[in-house]
Amino acid sequence: MGGKERGPIMGKTIAERIFSQHCGREVKAGDLVVADVDFMMGQDGTSPLAIEAFRELGGEKVYDPSRVALVIDHSAPSPLEGVSNLHAMMRSFAAEQGVGIYDIGCGICHCLLPEQGHVAPGDIVVGADSHTTTYGAINAFSTGVGSTDLAAAMLTGKLWFKAPHTLRLELRGELAVGVYSKDVALFLAGELTADGATYLAVEYGGEVIGSLSVEARFTISNMAVEMGAKAGLMEADARTLEWVSGRVSRPFMPAAPDADAAYDEVREFDLGGLTPQVAEPHRVDKVRPVEELEGTPIQEAVIGTCTNGRLEDLEVAARILAGRRVSPEVRLIVAPASRQVFMDGMEKGIVQRLIEAGAVFVTPGCGPCVGTHNGVPSDGERVISTANRNFKGRMGNANAFIYLASPATVAASAVAGKITDPRRML
Repeated sequence: MGGKERGPIMGKTIAERIFSQHCGREVKAGDLVVADVDFMMGQDGTSPLAIEAFRELGGEKVYDPSRVALVIDHSAPSPLEGVSNLHAMMRSFAAEQGVGIYDIGCGICHCLLPEQGHVAPGDIVVGADSHTTTYGAINAFSTGVGSTDLAAAMLTGKLWFKAPHTLRLELRGELAVGVYSKDVALFLAGELTADGATYLAVEYGGEVIGSLSVEARFTISNMAVEMGAKAGLMEADARTLEWVSGRVSRPFMPAAPDADAAYDEVREFDLGGLTPQVAEPHRVDKVRPVEELEGTPIQEAVIGTCTNGRLEDLEVAARILAGRRVSPEVRLIVAPASRQVFMDGMEKGIVQRLIEAGAVFVTPGCGPCVGTHNGVPSDGERVISTANRNFKGRMGNANAFIYLASPATVAASAVAGKITDPRRML
């Protein structure tokens, strides 16, 4: 998928359109640009390094505190003395600079930023976390950066980019009952592989995307980075604009691709026959239909993470678990993606139904996903999770085995005590 030469008369992709709007000139893929950043974020695994780099760069004042947020979500509450000191550094820096901080229990950065109205269509957003690609679902060019780049952005309000070439994915058909956006994301990772979209912007389109809720779209953009992508972009349709309108108070400019946009490649997938998908250990792109893995025993199940910890995901799990109990051989851990999701789940009775079925709730945040605390599996155990990564050691134990699936598949498997097709329980 090599880049193509193209003249100024060619139309623009979403990524090229956003960069052109931010640079005040025509930008095409491959151009090196310095662009204004609309919002920037660091979490507790990366912010301390960014704060140190900010000082080393001679920084005394953040360029625009209203465009910065620090989020304590990866190790929240702190499991260790050293981590507590890093959290204290973040709190001190936020107070000194007047930047927003989301402390323990607020939730996961990738749920909080759009939920709290920090991200709008047409924005450029950077975060010191690889899954910052999530906000592409609402038409923002959002991408993960290193801690030093975050420091530079906090200091100047700008950052340099190489405008990426774009891979267009047309997703056709109608998803079957029991098949969700997580299944789409896993299927695409399996088809494209973990490096199939390296440094490309992936642009998603087709009737499958149009049929999904904004929450479900976040799941797909979140996992764009699992294919190596720099961003995972979707157009801002009526559903997007309705979702954003209740959250974003500032003006914004959505970016749509031109009909004659030049893509590196356009690939089309008919997903009408797609079945629930599962990624096997220890690769995100080692994906198989659930029916090929049915019967594999599991000892732990996790519902949550920045990929699938939203209210819609908890609702799906609660439907599966209604009138059923988690297997006595399985620990089902639920980590809501934000405090708001947790409260909404309580108001709707979802949390109670999950607890009655045998689930255990942990603090809104990254929970078991990163392996710093909360649910570290023992040697040889198999875990089925709604997370986005299953690398060896991801959940804190390199001798455990992690399978990835949708909330429905995870919930069904927790009941059965083995990997199970959720369509059997719907």
